[in-house]
Parts: sequence; C-alpha cells; structure tokens
Amino acid sequence: MSEPDPATASADPKGLVRESYLIGGITMAECRSILIDWSLSLPLGVDTAKAIDHLLAHHGYGHADHPMTQLLTQARSPVAMAKRRGGRAGRVQQGGI
Repeated sequence: MSEPDPATASADPKGLVRESYLIGGITMAECRSILIDWSLSLPLGVDTAKAIDHLLAHHGYGHADHPMTQLLTQARSPVAMAKRRGGRAGRVQQGGI
C-alpha cells in the first residue's frame, strides 16, 4: 500500500487502520482494539462516518474478509435505538403494579 494521501491522513492520523491491513493473520479482537485506539486518536471535529467511509473506500476494497473491513462496515450500520421500558408504563405493560 502506498503513502496515504492528505484525506487518508486526516481519516487515519496515526495510520492505525492502514497498518492493521498489513498485519497478516490479525484477529477480530486485535482489530477491535485498534479501532478503539483509532477512534480516540481522531481530532475533534472530524466526521467519524465520513472518515470510516473514506477508510473503507481506500483500504477495504478487495479485502471484504478482513476483520477491519468487517468492523468498519459494522460501524457504518445504523444503530437501533433502545426503547425505554422503565417507569410506570413499563411496569404496567409487563404485568407489574
């Protein structure tokens, strides 16, 4: 893989994601750890979703089975909002009070 372009450098300031693709036999657990470190290293104001999109386009192409590609793809999936089930309404619906 070549030197990162400026957009890639802002999306992956420490090169952590880039390096994860160079590690042969890297595990999902190792990629999770790297992804957490990556997210903490992003400068304030960086749009995480756009950074992930850029990293997937730059590094993930042709590496669909790589654990980092799988994690980045999961990170871009919408998260279902949990419904609040507390309070009186939750107890009444559950056959409580």
